[in-house]
Amino acid sequence: MKILVTGGAGFIGSEYVRNVLGGVYGDVDTTVTVLDKLTYSGNVANLDVIRDDPRLTFVQGDICDLDLVHDVMPGHDAVVHFAAETHVDRAVHQPAAFVQTNVVGTQVLLEAAHRHGVGRFVHVSTDEVYGSIEQGSWTEDWPLAPRSAYSAAKAGSDLLALAYHTTYGLDVVVTRCSNNYGHHQFPEKVIPLFVTNLLDGGTVPLYGDGLNIRDWLHVSDHCQGINLVLAKGRPGQVYHIGGGTELTNRELTERLLTATGRDWSAVTYVADRQGHDRRYSLSIEKIRAELGYEPAVSLADGLARTVAWYRDNRAWWEPLKARAGLS
Repeated sequence: MKILVTGGAGFIGSEYVRNVLGGVYGDVDTTVTVLDKLTYSGNVANLDVIRDDPRLTFVQGDICDLDLVHDVMPGHDAVVHFAAETHVDRAVHQPAAFVQTNVVGTQVLLEAAHRHGVGRFVHVSTDEVYGSIEQGSWTEDWPLAPRSAYSAAKAGSDLLALAYHTTYGLDVVVTRCSNNYGHHQFPEKVIPLFVTNLLDGGTVPLYGDGLNIRDWLHVSDHCQGINLVLAKGRPGQVYHIGGGTELTNRELTERLLTATGRDWSAVTYVADRQGHDRRYSLSIEKIRAELGYEPAVSLADGLARTVAWYRDNRAWWEPLKARAGLS
């Protein structure tokens, strides 16, 4: 199989590419083309361990570039589409960039996949398209109710992907995941930001009352779910990929303080983010029943491994934080 992976130098995409070429999913004959713009959060160093693998082709470029996408797409059996603007805080201040990449870029890819006869298109999305839920968990047929420019743009791209299945018969499958964490995550996101600040003796900003709730999913479990969907998911379907562990942001902060040997004096409460959703919760019963998915990494183990990775890989994250002005 020949797979085009968009955003394959980013946090989740690079984990997927490393796992595919590393034989984690069992098919050693798969070849991968990575298409990545290498924006601030894309990092070709994320592919260092497989950079010399002859099965890997790297193309630097924008998914919104129609000519480039139509040049790269032919000959691929499948597309796994990670590329997206994802940081909600940035979406508050720069919404146009999210619409351009997440909606327009996805449409360009879908059209190219349709025209060039790609066999399967896996569109990677987010639980944030549903808005916020007080009790229970979302199922895949839950109405979409996005509340930020990021989630609205992702909801739009989800609907475009499913429309290409209905209208053109393109073999599209959509995944929606909960909050990812793990190694190689750009340090603007909450876990790597908090971990690196705490390791450096700094403080961490906790939004509002700290009681917003998220389900946490280790990146390796997410990629395993995506691989199952690529291999066995039903065309035109949506599948949730979750970690099965919900925490308030305050509880998460407490775990990170303990893991880094710090205490609550390192926490600074800050004004809540505009439009901050209160709780996310995905039901993963469908992907369990149909595809045999089960998260394998416990939150305790995953957080311990993540903290250890950032402690041991300062050369990876210190330049990124310095360039982005993160603290």
